[in-house]
Amino acid sequence: MSASTYLLAFTALFSIVNPLTGAFTFYGATHDFSPRARAQVSRRVAFYSFCLITASLYVGAYILSFLGVSLPSLQVAGGIVIALSGWGMLTSPDSAEQRRSEASSALSDHAVSERLSFYPLTMPLTVGPGTISVAISLGANRPTGVSADAIRFFISTELAVATLAICIYLTYRHSDHLADVIGKTGTAIVVRLSAFLLFCIGIQIGWSGLYQLLSTLPFATPQTLP
Repeated sequence: MSASTYLLAFTALFSIVNPLTGAFTFYGATHDFSPRARAQVSRRVAFYSFCLITASLYVGAYILSFLGVSLPSLQVAGGIVIALSGWGMLTSPDSAEQRRSEASSALSDHAVSERLSFYPLTMPLTVGPGTISVAISLGANRPTGVSADAIRFFISTELAVATLAICIYLTYRHSDHLADVIGKTGTAIVVRLSAFLLFCIGIQIGWSGLYQLLSTLPFATPQTLP
């Protein structure tokens, strides 16, 4: 295991996933769930996040290349989805409350619960295009072939992703306790701020991808772009 690779992968992924802030968004979407149901959903979100990030690390670049999708295009599309999710949570409290109620009543249906755990709670609210982009970038720098360096890289990055998944599970699982600590008013404020930041992150990710796409146009140069 390489400590430097582990720290690089974990800090890079943790900073963009930010499970603590995501816990309040998760709580806002699962406010009416029972503690047992919330634990089940948080466990699934952590597992799906681990699988998504691992896949992005090792096969993400190949999948995008096979489909003919560039990383900037992924950023633009994902940024739009994240921005719309944040905007909906920020401006439509009634619809959000209805969505939470419908999701809570649907927990008896295993298939519906599975879909809720993956979308939107895992993707894009927890593992969005920003996280996928970082994971693909980390994976692109991995040693090739079967060697000691490649094995150390694999072990280090997988431990980093597993640590991140544990952080996601613990913060999401106990998001109700975090909400109790800061109270109802504080929770409402943090949820709204998280929604606003989510909207801003979506705009930033989308613009980063759009900027790269515009820079490839024949008449565009870095000096002509805003």
